[in-house]
Amino acid sequence: MTAVHGLALLLCVPGFAALALAMERHQEDLFKAPLSPARTKLLRLAGWALLLLALVLLVRTRGWSLGLVSFSGHTSFAAGVVFLALIGTERWRLRRAAPRGAR
Repeated sequence: MTAVHGLALLLCVPGFAALALAMERHQEDLFKAPLSPARTKLLRLAGWALLLLALVLLVRTRGWSLGLVSFSGHTSFAAGVVFLALIGTERWRLRRAAPRGAR
């Protein structure tokens, strides 16, 4: 059962990362310019597909009741990981951009 949880997390984290990168705000923060509409749409589609795949995996292995509960937990954890990664990336970027004496 642990392998199922690990696989679900390996689907949810990149799924939320793709959904975050589909947002123009995060694109500008990370890439300094928005991505093309086609790439944004592809990221959004990939993100939802990965989350749907995780949902199917959990429901098929744990049943509807525990599968949905597990999916809720996995998505919450994955969203938190992506959120913290975005914050950490921004802080790291700002720290590197600051003059050496200002640290």
